[in-house]
Amino acid sequence: MLVGQDWDTLVVDSDDPALTRALVHARAGTVTAPRAHRALLLDAGFRDVSVGVHTLVLTGPGALPVLVSLARAASAAGAVGRERVDGWLAGQRARAEADRLFAAVPMFVAAGTAPSTQAAVTGDGPESLRGFPCS
Repeated sequence: MLVGQDWDTLVVDSDDPALTRALVHARAGTVTAPRAHRALLLDAGFRDVSVGVHTLVLTGPGALPVLVSLARAASAAGAVGRERVDGWLAGQRARAEADRLFAAVPMFVAAGTAPSTQAAVTGDGPESLRGFPCS
């Protein structure tokens, strides 16, 4: 089973949707998307591969570390200046304090059946999970 969040499709409510999109897309450019997980499993010889998505909805102050990480990664990548990031984060902190913060993170889950259970367990053969990237 492979699980990963798709940062390109992250949803965050904010007062500046254009800036939010810039932050989200900049962050997405720094990590591997789970979109390739199905193909990776099929290429490794797995059968009956399926993919599903589960969305994690974040609405309180507990979501702030996710948004701070998102904004700092975008700033570090040079996509958005530090002053704009700080202003955006201040807005998200205010939303959290007023119980108005909203973010949704799609989590993709891909699973399949290995043609040879022994090969998957020992790491022998193309069915092995060795080398699979997990994000």
